[in-house]
Amino acid sequence: MGMFTRDIKTMNDLFVHQLQDIYYAEKQLVKALPQMADKAADKQLKDGFLTHLEETKTHVQRLEEVFRMCGAEIKAVDCPAIDGIIEEADEVAGEIADKSVLDAALINAAQAAEHYEIVRYGSLIAWARQLGRNDCASILQKTLDEEKITDKKLTSLAEGKVNLRAAG
Repeated sequence: MGMFTRDIKTMNDLFVHQLQDIYYAEKQLVKALPQMADKAADKQLKDGFLTHLEETKTHVQRLEEVFRMCGAEIKAVDCPAIDGIIEEADEVAGEIADKSVLDAALINAAQAAEHYEIVRYGSLIAWARQLGRNDCASILQKTLDEEKITDKKLTSLAEGKVNLRAAG
């Protein structure tokens, strides 16, 4: 099922569809983050992935809460974007022998996922408000704030030491 299907007729339909999309993405990240942590050589990066794994599990629970609040079925729809981001990360990680360079690549992959999530949550919050669902928007805002913090931590880690090690 593509993003714009015959099933999407209203803003509410679009909102629920995008909830299903990000729900799938978060569940895929719950599977991918432990693998990324295993591949990371830098202890701070490894710990960061494991911390974000726990946050991501909370993001899944929040989305389930929003589904219930909207009276919508808790359901995931395939998200080719997150599948592509994860697949690309796996491919690149498999091609890099140098652990320092691998850490830089893992940060890049993680930030690609974070940026995808930031865009989706931003739209969902705007749509929830437009639909008069400030209750849903406030729950989604918590997750958006955490995604932005994670992105900043990844940037700081990359610029602070990981990229320097990889270039050396």
